[in-house]
Amino acid sequence: VKTWSPARCRRANASRRACLIARFNFIYAKDRLDAEICLKKFICDIEMVQRIIYIAALESFRAAKKAFWKIKIGVKETLAIGYCGSPASLEIAVLNYIACHKDLYDVCCSVQEVICCMNVNPKLPCPDSIDFNVINCFIRELCSLAFSMQTLAPPLDVAFGIDGELFNRSMYYRSCDSDFTAPFVAYHVWPALMENGCVLVKGEVVTRK
Repeated sequence: VKTWSPARCRRANASRRACLIARFNFIYAKDRLDAEICLKKFICDIEMVQRIIYIAALESFRAAKKAFWKIKIGVKETLAIGYCGSPASLEIAVLNYIACHKDLYDVCCSVQEVICCMNVNPKLPCPDSIDFNVINCFIRELCSLAFSMQTLAPPLDVAFGIDGELFNRSMYYRSCDSDFTAPFVAYHVWPALMENGCVLVKGEVVTRK
């Protein structure tokens, strides 16, 4: 196992963190809109389209985190054999190893898991109405991003929102078609990106009375 100095670890972590945050913003600005275009061919209701994309984002992070923890357990057990460093340094070594060996992650399994969860989600159209595989590439990109975000210390995650919650201006932007006097969230368009409970990137919601 390659041993890095604490300063080098911090620099590598900060560099990965900046790149992943930029990638998250790009997915929001570009890939999300491309996914909307794909879905609009099958669904005319823009609200339902945005709900599908939001749930796909949440499910992608959930599936990627689940896969990450399974891989992390196996890598940690392997690296711990004969490891002479402290538990904290072993933890960093595990994260660095996974970050450098992304081929350990079978993203296709996570994509299929996300699509299966969306097919049984009562808030979304039934599978006969829409095949969520049309946004397969979007889900794949989100899963890959979410997995990489788990290799940071601390990891990054997205906030889980609930319809009808009080609008929080420190966590969300209002969508342009919102009622700007409404205090409650009608539905979520995009999740906020979080680090240790703090908002790094605001999400987007629609507010209505």
